[in-house]
Amino acid sequence: MKVLIINRNSIIPVFKYGGTQRDIYAQGKELAKLGHKVSYLVKKGSNCPFGEIIAYDPQKTLDEQIPIDTDIVHFHDRPDETIKKPYIVTVHGNGKPGETYDINAVFVSKNHAYRHNSKRYVYNGLDFDLLGKPNLDHPRKHLLFLAKASRKIKNLKGSIEITKKAGKKLAVVGGKKLNIDPQIKYYGMLGGEEKNRMIQNSEALLFPVLWHEPLGLAILESLYFGCPVFGTPFGSLPELISSELGFISNSKSELTEAIKNSGSYDPVKCHQFVADNFSARKMTENYLQLFEEVLNGHDLNPVQPSSMITEKEPLFKMQP
Repeated sequence: MKVLIINRNSIIPVFKYGGTQRDIYAQGKELAKLGHKVSYLVKKGSNCPFGEIIAYDPQKTLDEQIPIDTDIVHFHDRPDETIKKPYIVTVHGNGKPGETYDINAVFVSKNHAYRHNSKRYVYNGLDFDLLGKPNLDHPRKHLLFLAKASRKIKNLKGSIEITKKAGKKLAVVGGKKLNIDPQIKYYGMLGGEEKNRMIQNSEALLFPVLWHEPLGLAILESLYFGCPVFGTPFGSLPELISSELGFISNSKSELTEAIKNSGSYDPVKCHQFVADNFSARKMTENYLQLFEEVLNGHDLNPVQPSSMITEKEPLFKMQP
């Protein structure tokens, strides 16, 4: 099968921040391993050893840039024009009030799909080759905040408060590198082996987000390295964090008390959960099933999915 993957504002590969870029790269890599021919329509400057790169030209229509022998197109951004080839569309973010989506839209978690009036979702998958084999007996030194620190929805402020009350140290990865407190150390943007080592050194991930998280790759990466997760009960988090893998609550005091016992979680169980359910191969195989549906003439949704929110979604607030 000849598959074209589209994300017009992305450069691949990505080595630091960029979850969608990592998804599409991992997907293409697995498709190639399975014997499919892969092309990318992405931003100029991209490169790929296992697939063809087509530099997106905004002066041309999409149909002009899609190779004629393409069997199916997989959008990882929003198509803004009609195309002739069969296609699906993965939605990675939350919709605006009343926003509607393509009939072949797919979401990235069960909750994400539900909040957009759909039942179709495929979990993101990790390229385990890039993460390497975790040392699940490795000494743990600190808590971890792994997200773009400047985004209020990621709640760095709440993470710092919980850390201090728990008497722990916090490593912050993502965002501007600053040092404002001896208990808090900023490492800025890390990628590759540097980020992997930072997660490996962490006793737990703090993820008290203040919005409905569509999925949360930081959660999967942390669990892969045997690191339990402590977060809020919004979006996909209840799907990912069972009582064996961490703790969820909207109460700062409950999270503070729970995180004092972060060493009681089994790193092997955390790792195995991701290894069994969130590989790039599993993600790719699930997408291939959807490709077959579309190629057989079926729509993925009975009606166009649409955002359930009726007004701008506010930031949630944590309880004391």
